[in-house]
Amino acid sequence: MYKFIEPEVAGGLGEKTEMDNSFFPPLIKNLHYEFDGWLGDDIIESFPCYLMTEALRKGIEKENLTGIHFSEVLISKSDTFLDIYPDKDLPNFLWAKINGEPYKDDFFISEKNILAISENAYSVLKKFNMEQADIED
Repeated sequence: MYKFIEPEVAGGLGEKTEMDNSFFPPLIKNLHYEFDGWLGDDIIESFPCYLMTEALRKGIEKENLTGIHFSEVLISKSDTFLDIYPDKDLPNFLWAKINGEPYKDDFFISEKNILAISENAYSVLKKFNMEQADIED
């Protein structure tokens, strides 16, 4: 049994993102995520990328979940973010690279380009903040 999750969109791809648009979804080589806001979720997205907090990464790795690995991401705050949240600190986010096999691994990207998670992955994620995410069975 898998769930489909569409996380909070807290910003978008920043100008320093390196991507190849000759593929769909685009192939991201280096990710720069620019925050426009953030409502506190531990998992966020900007198509075609997902970010997770360091705390969530540790939870995932502790349970040895499959179909995901983590890389560094360049984070910045837009002028909008700085205007709305002048004193807000962001936790350490990592780029969550999803590379799982459909219906075999704990994380994979569905044919509709939506993040799919196993029951095991869901049991870890629900221990963290994901109030803004849309989740469907």
